[in-house]
Amino acid sequence: MIHSFVFSEGKPVGRDLEVEALRLVRADKGLMLWVDLDDPTAEEIKTILEGVFQFHPLEIEDCATPSSLPKVEDYDDHLFMVTHAVDFTRTEKFNTTELDLFLGKDYLVTFHRKPLRSVQAALDRCAKATGVVARGPDRLAHTVLDLLVDNYKPVIDELRAELEELEEIVLTKGDESLISKLLHVRTDINRLRQIVRPQRDVVSRLAHGENKHVRAIMLPYFRDLRDELLRIDETASSYADQLLISFDLYLSKSDFQANEGIKALTALTAITLPATLVGTWYGMNFEHMPELKTPYGYPTAMAVTVLLTAAMWWWCKKRRWI
Repeated sequence: MIHSFVFSEGKPVGRDLEVEALRLVRADKGLMLWVDLDDPTAEEIKTILEGVFQFHPLEIEDCATPSSLPKVEDYDDHLFMVTHAVDFTRTEKFNTTELDLFLGKDYLVTFHRKPLRSVQAALDRCAKATGVVARGPDRLAHTVLDLLVDNYKPVIDELRAELEELEEIVLTKGDESLISKLLHVRTDINRLRQIVRPQRDVVSRLAHGENKHVRAIMLPYFRDLRDELLRIDETASSYADQLLISFDLYLSKSDFQANEGIKALTALTAITLPATLVGTWYGMNFEHMPELKTPYGYPTAMAVTVLLTAAMWWWCKKRRWI
């Protein structure tokens, strides 16, 4: 699906143009164009990226083949960026989907395979606007990237809630599925850090003013965006440390519980040892055991068993095994 907006002096003056109209707008240097390709077909990719904008074949190939890491490449007349947005279509775990941006002097092209809240919010903002929306494509690109970064905040809040839940489970009660939950959260945190760090580097290059397609007036906005990504990265790093602490607490608790079980078994063995010893001794089938023939042999053996058992119980109690 192809969405498009035409801007004149920062105000939207047209939308969803036909291909031929897009070519005419590209030829008019007084207009700014934003084209969004939402899960386009192969024909639409060829028509827009190759036909209307004449992008490099390697860029088109990067769009068609998802990239695992964000990046930015500087071409003569535009910037090509690969970023990653939160994929809200899969709610069972944290996942991202790729968003590609082509930033030129008077145009912005966005490309994505799945619906993105950030792009949709920017499209809705342009559709509802009656005044100035963006005086340049760099401003429009910042709006999309800013909304993209904002959508990471619900993920951060969800991870914090999961960590708090894990800490409560570790400290208060046992859960057989705790290890799988720990591994699940660790995978999400690592995935978040792997995406945010290179994405921060991409925005940093835009914030340094190294490219002619980003105006000087926009540099503070991109620096603020870079700082926000840095905060997300630091938060994810602190969550990773917190997760390790929870895992260490779980291991310590497991060791403690195992030691308590060993203590209980040792105490049980020690307490039953006198009865086992006396019973085994007098259970031997020797013909000459004089004490078996005494009138007080049974009470004596019983008394010795009880006394030794009581002594072993006292000894285990003193060592806090029971």
